[in-house]
Amino acid sequence: MTCKEKLKKCTKDGTALLATNFYNFETLKGLLLAAKETRSNLILQLSESSLNYLGVNPAVAMAKSMLQEWGIEGWIHLDHGSSINIVKECLDAGFDSVMIDASERSLDDNIRITKEVVKSAEPYDANVESELGYIAKLGQRQALEPTSAEEAKIFTEETGIDALAVAIGNAHGFYKQIPHLRLDRLREIRKVTHCCLVLHGSSGIPDDQLQKAVHFGISKINLATETKNTFMKRLQTILAHNEEIDLRKVFPAAIEEVKDLITKKLNVINTVVN
Repeated sequence: MTCKEKLKKCTKDGTALLATNFYNFETLKGLLLAAKETRSNLILQLSESSLNYLGVNPAVAMAKSMLQEWGIEGWIHLDHGSSINIVKECLDAGFDSVMIDASERSLDDNIRITKEVVKSAEPYDANVESELGYIAKLGQRQALEPTSAEEAKIFTEETGIDALAVAIGNAHGFYKQIPHLRLDRLREIRKVTHCCLVLHGSSGIPDDQLQKAVHFGISKINLATETKNTFMKRLQTILAHNEEIDLRKVFPAAIEEVKDLITKKLNVINTVVN
C-alpha cells in the first residue's frame, strides 16, 4: 500500500499514523524497534537539515533497507520542504511522500506553488502535504492564527493535495504552557475538506488531546522535537557519568529511550476508536 493510499484509508476509518523524524542510524533504529514491538505502521520523516547531514540518497537507502529487513510497513516523507527543487530531488530519490511548506507566503502564492508540487508528484504516485495557517516555528510564539475552514476548503480544492497540515493551537518545538488544541476549528475544517488532516508540533501535547484530535479528524501526527530531545538527554546523562569511548556501548541506552517514547506514542494513537 502506498503512503497516499494508507493515509486515505486512515482518513476514511478515523485512525491516524505517527510520523516521526529521524536524524541518524541510532534514532532510526529506536523508531523501528517501537514499530516492531507494537506491530505498527510508521512514517519516517526527514527534514532538509537532516538530508544535508545524511545525504538524500544514503538516508533513503538506509531507511528503506531497514524497513524491508525488519518487515515493517513504513514510508519516507520530506518534512517542510522549502522549495520545488528539494521536493523534486526527494521524489527522484524514492520518497513516498513530500511536503511543500509555502505557508508563510500569500494564499495565492501558496496555492500556486503547491499546485506545481502536486503536478510534479503525479508520476511518482507520491503523497503531497502542504501547510495552511500559522504554526509557530521553534522559538517563536505559539500559534495564534488558526487555519480558516473557508480557506482550507478553497486551498484543498484548488491544489488537489493529499494532506493538509492545519494550525489549531499547535506549535513546533516544546510548549511553555500546556497547549489547548482548537478542536472546534478542527471539526469545522474536517466538515469542508476531504483530504488527510495533519497535526504538526505534537511534542508535549497531552495524550488525551492527541486522541481527541484523531477522533475529530487528524490522520497524521508529526513528532520531531521530543524524539531528538529524548535521545540527546539520555546520551548526555550517560556521558556525564561514563568515560566509555566505544560509541557502540554508549548509544544502545539512548536508542532504547527513543524506542520507549515512540512505543508510548503509538499506543496512545492506536487506541483511538471512532
